[in-house]
Amino acid sequence: MRVFRNATLPDGRTRDVAVADGKIVAVQSNLFGETEVNAAGKRLFPGMIDVHVHFRQPGFPEKETWETGSKAAAAGGVTSVVDQPNTEPPTIDKGTFDQKAALAAQSLVDWGINGGVTADWDPEGLLSRPVFALGEVFLADSTGDMGIETSLFEEAIRRASETGTVVTVHAEDASHFDESARERDDPGAWSAYRTPTAETVAVAHAVEVAQEFDAQVHIAHTSTPEGIDQAAAAGATTEVTPHHLFLSTDDLDELGTFGRMNPPLRDEDRRLAVYDRVADGTVDIIATDHAPHTREEKDASIWDAPSGVPGVETALPLLLAEAEAGRLSFERVRDLTARNPARIFDLPNKGRIEAGADADLVLVDMDTTREIRGEDLHGKTDWTPFEGMTGVFPEMTMVRGEIVWEANDASTGAGSFGDPTGRNLRKRMDEP
Repeated sequence: MRVFRNATLPDGRTRDVAVADGKIVAVQSNLFGETEVNAAGKRLFPGMIDVHVHFRQPGFPEKETWETGSKAAAAGGVTSVVDQPNTEPPTIDKGTFDQKAALAAQSLVDWGINGGVTADWDPEGLLSRPVFALGEVFLADSTGDMGIETSLFEEAIRRASETGTVVTVHAEDASHFDESARERDDPGAWSAYRTPTAETVAVAHAVEVAQEFDAQVHIAHTSTPEGIDQAAAAGATTEVTPHHLFLSTDDLDELGTFGRMNPPLRDEDRRLAVYDRVADGTVDIIATDHAPHTREEKDASIWDAPSGVPGVETALPLLLAEAEAGRLSFERVRDLTARNPARIFDLPNKGRIEAGADADLVLVDMDTTREIRGEDLHGKTDWTPFEGMTGVFPEMTMVRGEIVWEANDASTGAGSFGDPTGRNLRKRMDEP
């Protein structure tokens, strides 16, 4: 049995936390074990559940792999990830699901695989597999060109409702893109093109269809306060990405095409309003939309560069720095990254530090911060849109009781990784 002695939990209590056989077995005072970790003065969090990553396999291993992506996740305190379907081939039937699941065996962290919806999808075959959720279902084209028509979206919602499957929606309506922005070539042109209205109209449509079929819809990467409020009023859940939380169009002069993503960055007033909704509990989840591209690909015109930025290693460190500065509570960080994802996506063993839960734990020293540098991160890309910002990175990350990351140099983020021990989040631990 391993015991974290005198750890400060997100709610401020100081407790010993005992781990054995992959589970948390006790949370109380005066525990002792064969192995003890001195956690006095440090904080212990449940591992982040990132329900929105693009680990790029199969199809684009030069951008990311399950091995490199999961190492970045572990080094950033993420203990579970959910991969999206827009790979090559896309994950739209049982064969492509099985292909991706075999690659996920390289993962250090637990994983889920979302099923995609296209004109060629095989819903019966796909839903015969342990998919995490449907989606992200694209209501406008993004990376992978998987945008679908309304009738197909309604079919996907109906099938999801029948099987009790959550539908994750990429909410943008291309009919509200501003074509006049295409006359521009500055970095802000992409934000002008994919308008805030495109998001709000698509959110309204998605929640209306969900209500018609009594389906559970989760709106991915909401970038506007209006979209967040619409979803919340309709009973849908929402996620916000770190880039929409911490960056705005004010940063585009410095970021250039490295700040292009879908949906795009919004103006500073909208960013601040989104932050308010993250802080006050309106937003349910922080998820990264980790979508790496090579530096060579991004170094192009605003119309030719691919959309997407890396973020799985830096999300929790950025949020912890916000909590240390007093702008978010530690409990709010826990809820956004662990408790709420576990609740929304029915992961009863995840997201909490309680006896009986999986021992997915992250130990951090809040007095140890460092500047984020792309060259120090562990994914395949050597760049980050958060260059120079301050983060609080984990000393140790544990997945079901196994140490998958242990830092040994706080100044650079160097450390050692464990073995690939990740499992499908939709399978029981006693399944092969």
